[in-house]
Amino acid sequence: MTKQIIAIGGGGFGRNPGEGIIEKYIVNQSVEENPSICFIPTATGDNEAYKVNFYSTFSKLNCSPSHLDFFKRTPNLEELIFSQDIIFVGGGNTKSMLAVWKDWGLVEILKEAYEAGTIMCGVSAGAICWFEYGITDSWEDELKIINCLGFISGSCCPHYDEEPERKPSLNKFLNDGAIEDCYAIDGGCALHIKDGVDYKAIVFSQNKNAYLVNQHDEEIREVPYLREEIF
Repeated sequence: MTKQIIAIGGGGFGRNPGEGIIEKYIVNQSVEENPSICFIPTATGDNEAYKVNFYSTFSKLNCSPSHLDFFKRTPNLEELIFSQDIIFVGGGNTKSMLAVWKDWGLVEILKEAYEAGTIMCGVSAGAICWFEYGITDSWEDELKIINCLGFISGSCCPHYDEEPERKPSLNKFLNDGAIEDCYAIDGGCALHIKDGVDYKAIVFSQNKNAYLVNQHDEEIREVPYLREEIF
C-alpha cells in the first residue's frame, strides 16, 4: 500500500472556500471512488468557521467529509480514524495541536493509519506536523523549530514565500547548524510525498514551488522540485 503525505504551504479552503483546486487533487489520489475524508481542526481550537469552510469545499467533491473535535465531546478515535481514506489537518498553533493529540493518544493511531495507506495531508501546521521537525510561528515573538511526528524525515517550512520572516529565519537555522536542510513550500503549492522518497511540487497558484533548502559552500541553496500545475 502506497504511503502518501500532501503538505500544503498555504492557501486552500481556509482562504478560498469552495474553490477546491488542491482539495480535488487530494481526493483524486485515493483509490476509492467516494473516499471518506476527516478534517482535524485542533490547531485552531476546533474553530467553527474553519469547519464550515471545509464542508463548503469538500461537499462539492466526490467524497464523504467528516471532522474530529477535541474541544467538545470526542468520539472513539480508533473507530473514526481507521474508517477514513484521507486525513486533512488544518493550520494554526502546531505546538498546542500536538500537545492535545499526544494527550489523547492520537499520534499512534495516525501512524498506524498512515502505514496502512490512509492519505495524510494538511496546510501549515497540518503540513509540517508529519515531518521530524517543523518551522512554526506557535510562539508570538519568533519562529522556532519544533519536534513533530516524524512520519517523514527532515524539516519542513510552510508559507515560504508568503511571510517575510520565513526565509531569513530558515537561513539562520541552516547557518547555525540547527538543521541540515529543510523542505520549504510556498503558499499555493503542496509537496506530495509517496513512500517517503518520491517528492513532487503540486502547484495550484501562479509562480509557486517547493524547494529543498540547504547550505552548500557557505551559501544557501534552493533546489526546486519537479512541478505539476493543476490550476
